[in-house]
Amino acid sequence: MLQVQDYLLFVFLIIAFLIDIKHHKIPNWLSLSGMLVGILYHLVTNGLDGLIFSFFGLLVAGAIFMLLYLFKAIGAGDVKLFAAIGAIVGVQLVLYMMMYSIIVAGLIAIVILLFTKTFLQKITSAFFHIIGSILSKDLQGLEEFKTTKSTRFPFMYAVLPAVAITYYYSFWAV
Repeated sequence: MLQVQDYLLFVFLIIAFLIDIKHHKIPNWLSLSGMLVGILYHLVTNGLDGLIFSFFGLLVAGAIFMLLYLFKAIGAGDVKLFAAIGAIVGVQLVLYMMMYSIIVAGLIAIVILLFTKTFLQKITSAFFHIIGSILSKDLQGLEEFKTTKSTRFPFMYAVLPAVAITYYYSFWAV
């Protein structure tokens, strides 16, 4: 059965989805609001245990996605988004949501590459950029490739299905 925290998460994610689709950015005020709502909700409902539950969810999600951000795999807004999700749902659920988000994002990227008929061209171009960066010992060419020629899409396209998959397997699948 769904709890108040689940409905808080759904409202938060719908707002984040709509903003990300329209502006290609998740604003700081939204992420901070999600973090505060998660922390305050758990503090009020479960006291110190709730605060610890929420705080660890925020820290674990933020730390793991910070690593992905450092490798330029995701944007800073996605790090803060998942920190807020962690504050709302805690460590266990946010880890599942993160895993499924990465899987769904990979599948979306494959579909985009296959249906835009540029798969071979992009794979070849990526291969030569990687080889060129290794041989020249300079990552500038690879960085330029990632920002100009790689396939990018709002990560929220992967987050919503990931949350649905997580809830399905965590609460409804028998």
